[in-house]
Amino acid sequence: MSNNNASRESEISLAELRGDCARMAPHWVAPAKSAPAPVAPSLIHGVTVPPASARLIDAMSDYGD
Repeated sequence: MSNNNASRESEISLAELRGDCARMAPHWVAPAKSAPAPVAPSLIHGVTVPPASARLIDAMSDYGD
């Protein structure tokens, strides 16, 4: 990289960077999302939850009811 390019790169504004990204976005291909395979609870080992965290989650209506 030449010194001139280095100074130009340091002068790029956020707006220019966002514009560059917006122009490139249609060319990017995102891989198809795949759902993670479920894991049987019997295969989960070594996970510990502190009692205070367990009580907090238990007290939340989304999880405890």
